[in-house]
Amino acid sequence: MFDLTALTIVMRWIHLTSMAVLVGGIIFARLAMTRSLGCVAPESREALADKAATAYRPFVIASIFGLIVSGIYKFLLTTGHTVLYHSLFGIKMLLALHVFAVAILIAQPKNPRRVRMMTGVMISGMAIILISAWLGRIF
Repeated sequence: MFDLTALTIVMRWIHLTSMAVLVGGIIFARLAMTRSLGCVAPESREALADKAATAYRPFVIASIFGLIVSGIYKFLLTTGHTVLYHSLFGIKMLLALHVFAVAILIAQPKNPRRVRMMTGVMISGMAIILISAWLGRIF
């Protein structure tokens, strides 16, 4: 059989980096940037938020792609899990779909609900990280 160690390490790196960029970027935007926008003149606030969202969009798309590819790789590489593992994995996938869909919406200009959406993604993203840590201990 082929030695997949190098590919497995690269895929793990892609998965962790993509997660950090997607969830970390949204946490930064929600906790730091939205507060900083209060210092900007009201007429410029929405323009700046839209410009930041537009600039973040390619990172959102790349992160989602990286998470999907590396996640499928890891899922196909590991077998023989318990019912608890599969249950938690299913919850993690549902939360991930929520994060993906809402992250794409957050990165769209003219979104009046962006801050509320970022709060939801931040909570879901942190829950995914918690479940991932737990799954790492089960496996």
